[in-house]
Amino acid sequence: MDRFRMIFQYFQSNSESVMNGICGLLALASVKMYTSFDFSCPCLPQYNVAYGLGIMFIPPVILFLCGLILNRQSLVMLEEWRRPPGRRKKDQAVIRYMCSSIMQRAMVAPVVWIIVTLLDGKCLICAFSGSVDPEKFVGFANASTVQVQQLLAKVPCKDDELMRNNTSRKAVSRYLRCWSQALGWSILLILIIAAFLARWLRPCFNQATLLQARHWSNYIDIEQKIFEETCCEHSRLFAHKCILHFFESMRQEIKLHSFSLPREGEGAEGEEDLLRGITDQDQVNKLLKMWYYEKPPLDVS
Repeated sequence: MDRFRMIFQYFQSNSESVMNGICGLLALASVKMYTSFDFSCPCLPQYNVAYGLGIMFIPPVILFLCGLILNRQSLVMLEEWRRPPGRRKKDQAVIRYMCSSIMQRAMVAPVVWIIVTLLDGKCLICAFSGSVDPEKFVGFANASTVQVQQLLAKVPCKDDELMRNNTSRKAVSRYLRCWSQALGWSILLILIIAAFLARWLRPCFNQATLLQARHWSNYIDIEQKIFEETCCEHSRLFAHKCILHFFESMRQEIKLHSFSLPREGEGAEGEEDLLRGITDQDQVNKLLKMWYYEKPPLDVS
């Protein structure tokens, strides 16, 4: 369990390379999920749109939420945004930078899913086969309005008896697939151009402000991690002293079986320095409350 905990903590770190790796894994997972997914359009006029658009947009929402959950900075950013100012002012530029970084990484997998579905075309064919103009296709000329809607809804189902001998099914399918692929490639091109412009226009803006926001964003995350580690160490020593105090009569047995206790005088100074005279639960709660409401300023002079 300790190894899995260490691996989980490592992947929750603020390292950009690790977070980029997680984004890449989510993107690959989204492609694998779509390729292994058994797409079965209901081929009913009242359900096609809901099914097609649901498959196109519901998994991206799930992947987006997964990206937010796996990103440690999501919780850190929310805590920084909601915390009382105390003696340390809140820098809105840092919060905006953290939010932008989180959103960019969380959007990678959903965008990949949407582009893959558009390039494949099945979702759009299922959703909008009933919306095409039947007058553009010869095979629907002699059918009534109800029959046309039923036939168009069954375009994605090539094995259906009504569509096996219909000459316009493939034409409608190709027509919608062309639109779907054109939309997918257009979105991909727009995203690449936007990334290109953002990459090359960034030096035109104030780099010092960007460096400051990036630095303090990393600082807030590292400070939170060190605070949690210090709390764990403090809790261990506090629990150690509480147990020794309660089982004072069993000190020798505890030394032999439960704890590797220091000899008299050894290590006591280190524990006292960390505990700083804290002797009860109310003092611990008061210190944690002071840390939250009156976070000290960033000044070590």
